[in-house]
Amino acid sequence: MPTVEVYNVKGEQVGEIELSDAIFAAEVNESLLFDVSQMLLAARRRGTASTKNRSEVQGGGRKPWRQKGTGRARHGSIRSPIWTGGGIIFGPKPRQYRYRLPKKVRRAALYSALTSKLSEKKLLVLDALTLSEPRTRDIVSMLGNLKVKGSVLLVTAGPDINVFKSARNIPGVTTTIAAGINVLDILKHETLLLTRDAVAKIEEVFANEKSA
Repeated sequence: MPTVEVYNVKGEQVGEIELSDAIFAAEVNESLLFDVSQMLLAARRRGTASTKNRSEVQGGGRKPWRQKGTGRARHGSIRSPIWTGGGIIFGPKPRQYRYRLPKKVRRAALYSALTSKLSEKKLLVLDALTLSEPRTRDIVSMLGNLKVKGSVLLVTAGPDINVFKSARNIPGVTTTIAAGINVLDILKHETLLLTRDAVAKIEEVFANEKSA
């Protein structure tokens, strides 16, 4: 089993923790990482683009000129798609871009992302993170003590409103819970910072899924 150091909020090492081989020592499959990232990005698309076809464009109820005798090409409506201001042929309509890959593929990609962070030494484990009240400077101080630079994905075991409010104004810092961790967020952030409880929760959730 891979072993990583555990730090406190002061940046001091307070122990070590063993991580699950199945989750944090999996084969890194870049193809799966790409496929699942594309799936997650597609799900975030709003899909609200819309154009009007010739039946939806206002006006054009009268034939612009008579059929013959003018020397011009025949037309039945100024809202024809070949006219400026006319309808759009095969234009976009509101739609859902969301699709789902098989669960095994999504899980394998997540394990690949977690393993890659560990192999790059960009995965840190925090002994505990408890705040009595929202205070941004506490999170900033903690990140400074841990010598963390760049973007950070901070993962807690469950919802913690004080941690969320303390970190939301820090550029590059994103908070989430263990059950909501995903491939795209892991890859977008340079450092993955997990609390000890979050590690236990991740291993518990995915172990239960395997046994189900």
